[in-house]
Amino acid sequence: MKILVHDYAGHPFQVQLSRSLAARGHQIKHAYAGALQTPRGELTRRADDPETFDSVEVEMDPDYAKHKYSFVRRRKMEIEYGRTAARLVQSWQPDIVISSNTPTEPQACIQKACVECGSKFVFWCQDFYSIAVDKLVRKKIPVVGGLVGNYYRRLERKQLTQADHIVSITEDFKPIMVDEFGVSADKITVVPNWAPLESLPALSKDNAWAVEQGLQDSYVFLYTGTLGMKHNPDLLLSVAEQFREEAQVKVVVVSEGIGADWLQEQKAEKGLGNLILLPYQPFERLPEVLATGDVLTGVLEEDAGVFSVPSKVLTYLCAGRPVLLAVPQVNLAARIINEEKAGLTVAPSDQSGFLEAAKKCYHSPGLTSEMASNARRYAERVFDIETITDRFEEVFTRIG
Repeated sequence: MKILVHDYAGHPFQVQLSRSLAARGHQIKHAYAGALQTPRGELTRRADDPETFDSVEVEMDPDYAKHKYSFVRRRKMEIEYGRTAARLVQSWQPDIVISSNTPTEPQACIQKACVECGSKFVFWCQDFYSIAVDKLVRKKIPVVGGLVGNYYRRLERKQLTQADHIVSITEDFKPIMVDEFGVSADKITVVPNWAPLESLPALSKDNAWAVEQGLQDSYVFLYTGTLGMKHNPDLLLSVAEQFREEAQVKVVVVSEGIGADWLQEQKAEKGLGNLILLPYQPFERLPEVLATGDVLTGVLEEDAGVFSVPSKVLTYLCAGRPVLLAVPQVNLAARIINEEKAGLTVAPSDQSGFLEAAKKCYHSPGLTSEMASNARRYAERVFDIETITDRFEEVFTRIG
């Protein structure tokens, strides 16, 4: 089959799926947005890639990151991106298009191109963009925001109901799709997200990246990944403030964008030498980055609820390190960490609880060692790419 895997974000596990499908003989084109400010997977061609695999950067306005939080400018850029991605569909004419992490209006362009070309369209649902936009615009524009939010809900409803199939990352999404968007339950297949285990070995703390950063002898609370509007960087700042008298403890944040910029301002204002801010690192160095952390941290706003499952948490599990999360307790990431005893979780608004959990990790090496082992054990048990690829091929067979 000719399959276009479109992952707007260019994240690691989606491109791993593309390579796995290509290894099984499918002709794969993996497409992603070019100008996003986000952690990336291995998107360039590798020496061991099959001839049936190709990776394509879809052009978008290079100023997108600069205007990400300007609704009007961002919308214009995203629509233009969608038209460019649609032209890729029209020119290549794949049998199937899987589209993931894509904002609502670009997704509409891609789906329309699929209809025109006779390509089957699989909506790989990582989040509900229309629900997030609806909440945001109602807060910012109290009256008109409701009309804007309803527009996006109607648009996403159309995409979900008219898709040939939907891959959902969690069972939590199914009742929302069925009850709020009118999707037939038999058109939904649940395939939980994963992380590319083969590319994320659990390494020693004393590694080349840690040495380069002068962190091999420090106790590190590490955050890596997107730090945007759904997150609360103040929690990371509070950990740095709590441990500012502990010379050994560092809070390391590997990120870019609005959250990282705010932390940079606070670091300077408060004189926090133990808060270290670094830009995104190349994917091939990610195992070393994660291994440098003694505790891997994540934060997610309460509003996200079940609607956002941070992929960084799944990546963290591969590293064999304890995980400290401030997330809604109904979120799948929190449930995994709690059920597997792979770390500690608190509610997003519970700053004192987050700080207490950080202290508990620092003073309990036996506990964190056990949680670290549990984390890696879970990843090895669940993140089998061959089984996951089987699930996607079952979807293709079903709609083919």
